[in-house]
Amino acid sequence: MLRVIVESASGIPKKTFGNPDPIAAVVFRGEKKKTKAVNNELNPVWNEVLEFDLKDSLDASSFINVVVKDYETIGKDKLIGSATISLRDLASGHLTSLPSKNVPLTNEKQQAVGATINLLIRYEPSANAMPNLNDRPDVDTSQVDAGGGDDGDEGESDVEGGGQSGSPGAPASPSQPGKPSHKPQRLSRKRHRALANKPQDFQIRIRVIEGRQLPGNNIKPVVKKFFYNVNMLPSELFDESISLRVYDSYPLRCDSLVGEFKLDVGYVYDESGHAIMRKWLLLGDADDSSLGARGYLKVSIIVVGTGDEPPTEKRDITEDEDDIESNLLVPAGVTMRWATLSLKVYRAEDIPQMDDAFIQTIKQVFGGDGDPKNLVDPFLEVSFAGKKLCTKIIEKNANPQWNQLINLQVKFPSMCERVKLTMFDWDRLTNNDTIGTTFLNLSQMSSSGGEVEVSTAVSEFGFLPAFGPCYVNLYGSPREFTGLRDQYDELNFGKGEGVAYRGRVLVELSTQLDGKVDKNVDDISSDDILVSQKYQRRRKFSLCAVFHSACMLQVPGEPIQFEVSIGNYGNKLDSTCKPLSSTTQYSYAVFDGNHYYYLPWADTKPVVILISFWEDISHRLDSANLLLFIAERLESHLTSLKTAILAKESETRLAEICLKLINHMIEDLNSFQLPVLEGQPNVTVLDLQLKKLRDAAVDTIREMANRMRGEATNVKDTVGDIEDWLEKIKQLAEEPQNSMPDVIIWMLRGEKRVAFARVPANQILYSDFSEQASGKHCGRTQTIFMQYPMDKNKGEKVPVQLRVNMWLGLSAHEKKFNSFSEGNFSVFAEMYENQAHVLGKWGTTGLVGRHKFSDVTGKVKLKRERFLPPRGWDWEEDWFVDPERCLLTEADAGHTEFTDEVFQNETRFPGGDWKPAAEPYTDVNGEKVQSPAEFECPPRWKWEDDWSFDSNKAVDERGWEYGVTIPPNDKPKSWVAAEKMYHVHRRKRLIRPRKKTSDKKAVSERRDPGEGWEYSSLIGWKFHMKERSSDTFRRRRWRRKMVPSDCIGSSAIFRLEGALGVDVDEKTSKTDAAKLFGANTPTVSCHFSQSYLYHLRVYVYQARNLCAMDNDSFSGKTTEVIRSTLNPTWDQTLIFEDIKIYGDPQTIARNPPDVVLELCDRDQVGKDELMGRCRCPPVVKLNPSVAVSPKLLWFPVNKKGRNAGEILVAAELILKNKGNDGEMPLLPPRRGEMLYMVPQGIRPVVQLTAIEVLTWGLRNMKTYQLATVNSPSLIVECGGEIVHTAVIKNFKKNPNFPGSVLLLKVLLPKEEMYTPPIVLKVIDHRPFGRKPVVGQCTIDCLEQFRCDPYRINSEVCMSARVAMIAAAQGDVVIEIDERPIVKAELHAEMDKEAVDWWSKFFASIGEKEKCAPYLKKGYDKLQVFDSELEEVQQFQGLTDFCSTFKLQRGKTEDEEDDPSFVGEFKGSFKIYPLSDDPGVPAPPRQFKELPESGPQGCLVRIYVVRCLDLQPKDTNGLCDPYIKLSLGGKTLDDRDHYKPNTLHPEFGRMFEMSCFMPQDKDLKIAVYDHDLLSRDEKVGETVIDLENRLLSRFRPCCGLPQTYCVSGINQWRDQLKPSQILQNVARVRGVPPPRIEGDGSSLSFSGKEYHLHDFEANTAIHPHLGPARERLALHVLRAQGLAPEHVETRTLYSSYQPNLSQGQIQMWVDIFPKSLGLPGPPCDITPRKAKKYMLRAVIWNTTDVTLDETSITGDKMSDIYVKGWMLGMEDNKQKTDVHYRSLDGDGNFNWRYIFEFDYLPAEQLCVVSKKEHFWNLDKTEFRIPPKLIVQIWDNDKFSMDDYLGSLELDLLNLISPAKSPEKCSLKMLPGMADSVSTKKNLPNSLFSQKSVRGWWPCAIEQDGKHVLGGKVEMTLEIVEGKEMEERPAGKGRDEPNMSPKLDPPNRPDTSFFWFINPCKTMKFIVWRRFKCIFIAAILLLLVLLFLGILFYSLPNYISMKITDVLHEERNASIEIYNSSCLTCRIWTKGWILKQV
Repeated sequence: MLRVIVESASGIPKKTFGNPDPIAAVVFRGEKKKTKAVNNELNPVWNEVLEFDLKDSLDASSFINVVVKDYETIGKDKLIGSATISLRDLASGHLTSLPSKNVPLTNEKQQAVGATINLLIRYEPSANAMPNLNDRPDVDTSQVDAGGGDDGDEGESDVEGGGQSGSPGAPASPSQPGKPSHKPQRLSRKRHRALANKPQDFQIRIRVIEGRQLPGNNIKPVVKKFFYNVNMLPSELFDESISLRVYDSYPLRCDSLVGEFKLDVGYVYDESGHAIMRKWLLLGDADDSSLGARGYLKVSIIVVGTGDEPPTEKRDITEDEDDIESNLLVPAGVTMRWATLSLKVYRAEDIPQMDDAFIQTIKQVFGGDGDPKNLVDPFLEVSFAGKKLCTKIIEKNANPQWNQLINLQVKFPSMCERVKLTMFDWDRLTNNDTIGTTFLNLSQMSSSGGEVEVSTAVSEFGFLPAFGPCYVNLYGSPREFTGLRDQYDELNFGKGEGVAYRGRVLVELSTQLDGKVDKNVDDISSDDILVSQKYQRRRKFSLCAVFHSACMLQVPGEPIQFEVSIGNYGNKLDSTCKPLSSTTQYSYAVFDGNHYYYLPWADTKPVVILISFWEDISHRLDSANLLLFIAERLESHLTSLKTAILAKESETRLAEICLKLINHMIEDLNSFQLPVLEGQPNVTVLDLQLKKLRDAAVDTIREMANRMRGEATNVKDTVGDIEDWLEKIKQLAEEPQNSMPDVIIWMLRGEKRVAFARVPANQILYSDFSEQASGKHCGRTQTIFMQYPMDKNKGEKVPVQLRVNMWLGLSAHEKKFNSFSEGNFSVFAEMYENQAHVLGKWGTTGLVGRHKFSDVTGKVKLKRERFLPPRGWDWEEDWFVDPERCLLTEADAGHTEFTDEVFQNETRFPGGDWKPAAEPYTDVNGEKVQSPAEFECPPRWKWEDDWSFDSNKAVDERGWEYGVTIPPNDKPKSWVAAEKMYHVHRRKRLIRPRKKTSDKKAVSERRDPGEGWEYSSLIGWKFHMKERSSDTFRRRRWRRKMVPSDCIGSSAIFRLEGALGVDVDEKTSKTDAAKLFGANTPTVSCHFSQSYLYHLRVYVYQARNLCAMDNDSFSGKTTEVIRSTLNPTWDQTLIFEDIKIYGDPQTIARNPPDVVLELCDRDQVGKDELMGRCRCPPVVKLNPSVAVSPKLLWFPVNKKGRNAGEILVAAELILKNKGNDGEMPLLPPRRGEMLYMVPQGIRPVVQLTAIEVLTWGLRNMKTYQLATVNSPSLIVECGGEIVHTAVIKNFKKNPNFPGSVLLLKVLLPKEEMYTPPIVLKVIDHRPFGRKPVVGQCTIDCLEQFRCDPYRINSEVCMSARVAMIAAAQGDVVIEIDERPIVKAELHAEMDKEAVDWWSKFFASIGEKEKCAPYLKKGYDKLQVFDSELEEVQQFQGLTDFCSTFKLQRGKTEDEEDDPSFVGEFKGSFKIYPLSDDPGVPAPPRQFKELPESGPQGCLVRIYVVRCLDLQPKDTNGLCDPYIKLSLGGKTLDDRDHYKPNTLHPEFGRMFEMSCFMPQDKDLKIAVYDHDLLSRDEKVGETVIDLENRLLSRFRPCCGLPQTYCVSGINQWRDQLKPSQILQNVARVRGVPPPRIEGDGSSLSFSGKEYHLHDFEANTAIHPHLGPARERLALHVLRAQGLAPEHVETRTLYSSYQPNLSQGQIQMWVDIFPKSLGLPGPPCDITPRKAKKYMLRAVIWNTTDVTLDETSITGDKMSDIYVKGWMLGMEDNKQKTDVHYRSLDGDGNFNWRYIFEFDYLPAEQLCVVSKKEHFWNLDKTEFRIPPKLIVQIWDNDKFSMDDYLGSLELDLLNLISPAKSPEKCSLKMLPGMADSVSTKKNLPNSLFSQKSVRGWWPCAIEQDGKHVLGGKVEMTLEIVEGKEMEERPAGKGRDEPNMSPKLDPPNRPDTSFFWFINPCKTMKFIVWRRFKCIFIAAILLLLVLLFLGILFYSLPNYISMKITDVLHEERNASIEIYNSSCLTCRIWTKGWILKQV
C-alpha cells in the first residue's frame, strides 16, 4: 500500500482576474487520484489521503507525479504546476515514510512557478512481496564495509547479499574475518599522501563522457577532454573546487546555463588512484535549489601528482544499461539531497585594530571619546562550494555581536569539504582588509555511516554536519597595527601557519535536509541567543612556562626576551588584558665557543606566568589526549618492529615483537576509556556523536587486533594493517571543537618580534581525569625549534632552540602544579635607578627623557612608595641592589681567545697637518672609548701581544685609512687606503689579542647599595661593570622579594595577576597609565640549588645521500673533515666532558634534550655551508657502570623542510657523580691525537667482502666548464677502498672502458642497514694535468647485487645476443632457406580474408568486434604490455647484463630542483663474502667472458601504432599530433602525416633508421602538435635505451612470435631462424646444441625432449606456416623466457613537467645488427582505410500515424512527411514530400533516400570527417556505429512542425521488419515493455543481407511511456563502391530513377494543400461538406424575394381595383394614361429585382 497525504500548498500565483481554485492530483503507475478543490485560495490546505494498491513491491525507479491545477466548472482545468518525486528511498527499505516539504512546482517548460507543495508519502510493503534484486538499492552497503577505504567498488561487491533476508533493509551476510561489519564511514576517508609542502606540478584531467535527462529538446552530446596543468602548493590545490557547468549553445547567453556540479580537488585526490572513473554527477542550479535536478553528467576526473601513474579508463561492457542511481558520485547507500547548512554567527571577540587612529586622535583633542582598540569594522564572510554570504557590518567594535543566521543550500553529501570563514575589516574607500581565516571541515563534523532519517537527523552510524555552539580561533599576522603594508598579510587568508592570535568567532552549524530557505541571511531568534549563553561560560586557567635554556642563537645584536601568550592574554603590546608576567627579562646572548650563541641564565631560569579565561572543554581535550597517547605508544612499538624487520631479525624475534605490540595496544584500548559526557559543561550535539563514533571505532580496532593475534602468520604482512590502525586512531583524535587558542611563544630583539612557535594547548593541559589524559608535554621539558614568520628558507636557519617546561590547567587544579614544578620559585619587584655624568659628577640633572627611577627601558617612571604587592603576597625584605647578569655580559663572554680593538682618530684642515681628533679613541661606530693605555687585562686572561695596527685591511703601510667628512655627519662614511689633499679625517685600528687562562667563575655576592652600577657610553643597551672615562650614563637595579601570604607551594605564583603599581601624577590620565602594560609586573624566576654534570658521547659513524653543495659534486664535513664525498664515513666519537644540566636526573632520563647535529660543507674559500640538520635523542645512563650500549640508527637529515640524506649516529648521556670518574666508560680507541673512533660493541660488525665491478662504459656526458668530456676515467669507492679504471682514449669514437672488470676487497658490515654505499666518480683527464670531477653517483642499496659465487646463475651468464655480438665480429655464415613460392591462390585468399595487422592487434587487446574473422583462423596474437618494456617485471628492467646509473653534479641554482644529471654510467656489481683465512681459495669470478666492446652498425625499425590520452595543445581541447624521431645525429620528421583534431591518433607508421652502437644508443620518440602559423609545440617524448635491449639476455630486440610463418601478415622478420637462435642460446648457457629429428617432429634441448604435436595439438594449421623444424625450435625458444612479439605502452613526458604524464604511445622497436645480414620484411601497420558505401532507403508508405491536427471541418488529420539521416551525418538530413490531409494516418511517398558513407568492415564503424566550425582548417574524424534514424513529422506552414515518432535502426543488428502493417508493433523494438526481440535470435546485419523490405514501428514518449506514433514501410539496401556505378539511382524520384523505379505515389484526391489549391478546397472541403446548406439557402432566398415583392405590390393592386370600379366610364385617354404609367412602374421594379 502506498499512501500519499497531500497536506498543503503555498505561493500559488494569482490569476488575471481573481484567485484560483486549486485541486491536486497524484499519478502513480498510470493511476490518477484527485483531492477536492479549494475555492479562491492561494495557500490551500487539503490534508487528504490518497491510497494506491500495489501489485508488487516498489523498485528504485518508482516515482509519483503531483499535478496542481486550477479547477474550472466549465472546460479543462488549467495547469498551475507539477512535480516529480522519486520513491527510491522508500524502495530501498531505509525509510517507511518520506516527508516531502516545500517541493517546488514547475510549468510545462520546467520553469519554477514560485509555488510549493507539502506531502507525506508512506509505504507499507505487502507480506508476500519479494525484493527486486535488479534494483540495486545499495542496501546496507555502508554497514557491510563502509570503512573499506581502498576499494572503490565495495558498494557493488556487497549488493547481492543486500536483500537475502526477508525484509528490506536487512543487513547483508556476515563480513569476512578481519573486516568487521560495523565501521564508521568517517574513518574510511583516506588522507592526502605525504606531499612536500612546496609548489609542485599537478595535472587535472577531466573527461566529459555523456549527459542524460538534460532539460530541452534536440540536445547534441559532445565528448570532450580537458587537461589543466598547475604548479602550486598541495594544500592550496586541494582546497580549490572543480566546477562542471553544462550550457545550451543556442539560446542567449543569459539563459544558457543548464546546470552545474562542484567538488573539491582534494576529494578527487583522496579517492582510490586519485581519480573518479566514469561516475554520474547530479546537475543542479547553484542559485535556486527549488528547480530540482537539471540532468546528469557522466565524467572521469583524474588528479595526477608528481610520480603518480594515471589509471587507465576502461569502458564497462554493461555500461549501455548503466543505472545512474547506482553509479552516482555519492557514498554507497546515500541519496543526493538538497540540504541547508545553517550557520549561526553569534559574536566575535579580541579583534585587533585595523584602522588608523588619526580620527580618534582628533576626537581626543576636542574632548571626544576615542578608543583605538575599537578601530575595526568587522564582518564575516562564509564561503562554501563557490557560494559566498556575508554578515552585516558592525562599525567601530572589536567585540561585535552579529546574531545572524546564514543559510547555504547544497547537495548533500557534498563533494566540497570545507566551509571557509573569513573575517574582514570594512573600509569605505579602499579594499576590505582581511583579519583572519579559519575553516570548518565537514568530514570532521559529520559521518555518512548509514542513511540519515529526516525525523531524527541522526542514524546509528552516521550524522549530518553539526558544530557548536563553539568558538573558532583566527590566526594570521602579528596583531600590532601599522599604517604600512603588512608583510605577513598572506597569513590572514589561511595560507601558511599563522603567527599570532587574531580573535575568535562563536558559531553554530546545523544541517537540515529537503528544506527550503526563505532568506539566505536572517536574524537569530532570541531563544537561540539565550541558549548560546551557556556555551560562553568562562573558567580561569593558569599557565606557567619555565625557560630552561635558549641556544643556537644566530649573530647577537639587541637584547633578547621571550613572550608567552594565549589569546590576548600575555601580549605585551596589547592593553586589553590585565598586566601579566608574560615576558622574560632581557638578556644578551653569549658565544658558545663553537658556532652559535646562548642566553646565560645559569641556575636562575626565567619564568612566565599567565592567567586567562576560557570555556572549559576539558572533556574534549581529554579524549583527544587519550587517543594521542595510545597512538604515540603504538607508533613507538611500530617503529621498533620496522627497525627489526630492516635489521633482518629472525622470524621468532619478529613474532615476539609483533605480539608484544598487539598486546600493548589491546591493553591500552581496554585500560584507557574515553571520558563520559554526562554532567560535562558545554556538551554539543557533535560531542555526543563523536563519542559514539570513537567508541565504535575503538571497539572495531580492538576486535581486529584480537583477531590478528590469533590468526596472523606472517609478521611483515601485518605492518600495513597496524599502520591503518595508527592512522585511524590519529584521525579519531582530531578535535574539531577545540576553542582554546594555541600558546604562542615570541622571541623579541629589543621591541621587534623575530621568531615564533605555536604550541597546541591540549599538549600542555593538565587533566584530573587520568595521567594519560593530560597533554604529552604537560609539566615536562620539551625542545622547541622556533621559526621565522613566513620563512622563505624553510628552517635553514634556526632562530633559537628552546628548552621550556609548560603547565596549563584550571585554577581549581593549581595545587597539582606543585607535583610538576622543579626548583625554587622567586618573585621580585624591580626598578632601575638612573644617573648621568655631568661636569665630572654623577647625578640626575643630565637625564634627558629618563626618570630617576624607571623600568628596564628607562621610559616608565616608577616610585618605591607606590609599589604594592598583589593580593595574597607580602614583602619579605627591603629593597637591595642586584645587577642583572644577563645584561652585563662582556664582548668576550664565551670565548677562549679574544682581540680588543680601538680606533685612533686624527683630523686636519685640507692640506694641513694631522692632529688628534676631538675624540681621539673610538669604537668602530665612532663612539668614545678608552685609550689603549687605559685598557686593563681582565682577570683570568693574559695578553698575547702588544698593541699593533691591523694590516689585514685596506690601509697604508702605517695602518691609516682616510676619508672625507660630509656635514651634518662628523665622521666619514667611506674610507680609502691612499692619502689625498682633500682628506680631512683618518683613523687606525689598533688591536691586542688576549687568551683565557682559567674557566673558574667568581662567586656572585649581593652587593651593597652603593655598588652595582652598570655603565654605558650613551643611554642605551650596552652596559659594562667597570667605569670608563667615556661613560656618560649609569644605572643599577633595585629588587625587593615577595612571598605568598599562605604557604601553598609553587602554585602561589599564579596569584600575581596585575601590575605592582604605576606612578599616576596630575599630568597623567588613568588611560595613559593603563597603556604602560607590564611595565612593573613582578619578575618570576626559578632557582635551581643544584646542578648535575653529565658526560656526553656522540657516536657519528657515517652518512649517506647527502645533497651536493659544491659545483664539483662533493662536500666536506666538520668533525674530521672528509674531503670530496657525499657519503662520508667518520667513525668518530665526539666527547663532551662536563655538561651542566639543571633538574632532576630522573626527569632528564625520561625526557632528555636532543642532540642536534649539523652537517656543513667545508669550502677552502668562503664560509662553511649548511647541508642539513639532524636530531638524535640520547640514551641517558644514570649509573655509568650499567653496561647498556646505544644502537647506531639512521636518522634523517633535513634541510628546508625536505630530506637531505641520512646519518648513522647514536648518543649517550652519562650522569657524573662526585668521585665516580673511575666508573666512567673507557675512552674509545684513538685514530689521531684528538680523534676517537666508535668503540666496539657499538660500531657495526664487518666482514671481508669482494665487490666485482663491471665497468662497461659512459654515455651522454655533458660538457663541464664549457668543454666536452674527451678522456674520462672512473673511480669506484666503497668503505674507504678505491679502484680506478683505465682512461677512455677517445670518448666520441668508443665510450666503453678498455678494461671492463674491477675488484675491490673491503670490510663491509654484516647488517645490511649499516652497509655504506658505493660511490662512482667520473674524472676527465685534461691538458696540464687537470683532472676535474665531472659527475658522480651514489648507489645506496647493495642488497640487489649480492650473490652466491659458487652457484651457477643463468643471470650472470651473458645473454644470447651478447655472445652473438662477440661472434659476429668475424665472418658470419647466413643460411638462406628455400622459402616456398607463394602462389597466386594464396594471394587471392589473403585478399578474401579481410584481415590485417590491426586485426592481430585488436584481437590481442580483446576488442573482438574490430578483428573480423582473425581469431577464427587461428592466427598469432601478440603481447600488449600496458607499460614500458623496462617496467615489465619478468624482464628485470633489461639490466641483466648491465645497469644504467645516472651521474649528477653539484647543486643547481634553484635548490628546490633536483640535482642536474650530467651523464650515465653503464655497469654492474657482484658482491659476495670472502673468507678471513688466506689459505682458502678465492671464489670463482662472476664476470668471466665479455663481448668485444667496439662499435657496430645496426638497423632500427620503429613501429608507432597509436597514442592514447595526449595532452591537448589547441584551444578546442584537442591537438594535431605527429611523430618526430631522433637517433644519434639523425632526425626523422613525419609532419606531413599529422592527425588533425584528436587525442587518440592511430598513426600506423614504420620508420627505418641506421645507427652505431653504443654511441647512438638513445632513441627519442617525440609527439608534436602541428600548428599552421605558430611554432609546433612538443606534447611529450620518450627515450629508449637501445643498447640495453641489444645486450639483454631476454632478446627484446626482435620479439618471438607464436608461430613460424613464411608468408602472410605474421611472416618471420628476424635475421636468424629459430633453430639458429636456439643454437646461440645453448652455446651461451653452456649446454649441448639442440638435436632436431630429420622431419622436425621432435627436438632435444638441455636434457628435455620436445615434440611438435604437443605444441600444435589443438591449433589450426594454415598455409602460411613454415617448416616443422623451425616451428618446433620456435616453440622451445618461447619456453626459455625470451621476449615475445609485443607492443609496449610508453609514457610521454615533457621537459616542462618532467614528472607528469603527457599521454601514452603504443609502439615497438626491432634492432638488427648489420653484421648478421638482412632482416625479414617489415610489418605493414598502415591504418585501415574506410570503404565507400551507400545506403539507399526507399520510403513507400506509412500507416497508423498519429493524427495531430484538427481541420476547420473538425476532422482529425495530419500532413505527413518522413525525415531520415544517418547517425553522425546530421548535416545530410533528407525528407520526403508531404502527404497532405491524411485522414486515416496513411501516407504514400515512394521516396528514396541516398546516404553515402565511409565504412570500416573490420571494425564495423562508420568514419565521419567534418569540420566542427567553419573556421577550422582540418576536419575531425569520428568513428560511430552505422545507424539510420527515421522520424515521422506533421507539416505546419505557420508554426513549428510537430514531431510524431521516430525509429532508430542499427544496420549491424537490424530489427527484422514485419511483412504487413498489422503485424508491426512496438514489441519489435528492443527495450520496450513485452519486447519480443530478446526471445528471438539476433537479427542479421544489413551489410550481409544487402537488402530488406518491410514495416517498422515509430515510437514517441508520452507521460514517461512509449506509445506508437506510426508505422513506416521501407526498403533498405546497402550498395558498395563498384555497384554504385553499375546501378545508379537518384534522390527522391529524381533521375536516374531506377533500382527500383519509383512512380509518383497514388494519393487520394483529398491530399492537397488548401492554401495553394482554392478550387480543390471549394470542391473537396466546402462543397462536399456544406452542399445541402448551400441549396437550402438558395431556395430560402428565392422564397423571401417572392414574398417581398408580393407584400410591396399588394396595396397598389388593391387601390387600382377600387379605382377601376368607380371610374369605369371615364375618358378613354385617361385610362390609357394610367395604364402606361403602371406598366412603366412595373417594368422598373422588375428590372431592379433582376439586378439584385
